[in-house]
Amino acid sequence: MNIHEYQAKELLAKYGVPVQPGGVAYTAAEAAEVAQRLGGKLWAVKAQIHAGGRGKAGGVKLVRSPEEARTAAAGMLGRRLVTHQTGPEGRDVKRVYVEAASDIARELYLALSVDRTSGRTTLIAAAEGGVEIEELAARAPEKILQLAIDPATGIEPFHGRRLAFELGLGSAEVKAMVALVGGLARAFEDLDASLIELNPLVLTGAGGLVALDAKMGFDDNALFRHPEIEALRDEDEEDPIEREGQKNSLSYVKLDGNIGCMVNGAGLAMATMDIIKLYGGSPANFLDVGGGATRERVTAAFKLILSEPNVEAILVNIFGGIARCDVIAEGVVAAAREVNLHVPLVVRLEGTNVELGRKILSQSGLPIIAAQDFADAAQKVVASIKEAT
Repeated sequence: MNIHEYQAKELLAKYGVPVQPGGVAYTAAEAAEVAQRLGGKLWAVKAQIHAGGRGKAGGVKLVRSPEEARTAAAGMLGRRLVTHQTGPEGRDVKRVYVEAASDIARELYLALSVDRTSGRTTLIAAAEGGVEIEELAARAPEKILQLAIDPATGIEPFHGRRLAFELGLGSAEVKAMVALVGGLARAFEDLDASLIELNPLVLTGAGGLVALDAKMGFDDNALFRHPEIEALRDEDEEDPIEREGQKNSLSYVKLDGNIGCMVNGAGLAMATMDIIKLYGGSPANFLDVGGGATRERVTAAFKLILSEPNVEAILVNIFGGIARCDVIAEGVVAAAREVNLHVPLVVRLEGTNVELGRKILSQSGLPIIAAQDFADAAQKVVASIKEAT
């Protein structure tokens, strides 16, 4: 789960991470009021969406009066902001963040994330902030510093000192970096975060460090421990189909292909997508109905797949263990009848109660294409699309 910049800054400030004072506004008039309340002579008005690249797309404006803040906010609110991360469809701006401007001497990059290779929380830093880290990694990977954190000891002061020295900070800024890194680490662990990114982290003219932008992502599986984080969810920023999947306890990720997939088990789902690609197809989604799938959950999963307009065929690939094949078959038949199946459906069942499951499918009266094994299923679903066209 991701949250907005202003929400991330509110959380991080509680852990001692330095941020500029600011306030969220839902109308142009509120933006002017926030600027007036903050005082000063220069503010930044920032569109709040779950995507980077806002500045290049016109989603960040510097203003010099509350009236300019009103005008800038009016130009963002209710508009669709398109960045390289949103895709061509863009995101609707429903709120802006008005923040006191910073005296920027240098821009840095600093993040905490989980390195899937080492299985450790890792500090990532670069002396070039304000740019996409992926772009920098491709252009000059040697400029990115990564420090894996030993889980037995956690973050130590030397991590902050090393970052400060590697980033070319002066001795006066070392203490500030140590405190900042310590605060980030506590927030990361306490809140079960999967990502904290400060880009840019700025060195001010006075020698201080300020998180000019902040992005936070959280482990969905740990949200039951953090109702206060769950309350920050902005459903308007999430794909409606993926959100519906979460409500039905389904792991669903939308992709850009045309073959809908329904599988039980994340590993089998990944393998299913791979074999579809191997035989020339393209998966439209990742969908894991889980080991304890019920008829109701399978029906909900089927509806999700068919709600995607780009789906031209469906592959159901089930290995019956905890989830019995007959239960899956009943769910498939019920969903297909309820939504008026209009695309080819290939089903491969194996495991517990497989013969009963196959019997249910064969006697359903639906045009279901049975597959005998993994490869056969992938070949048949790809062929079904070619035959239909």
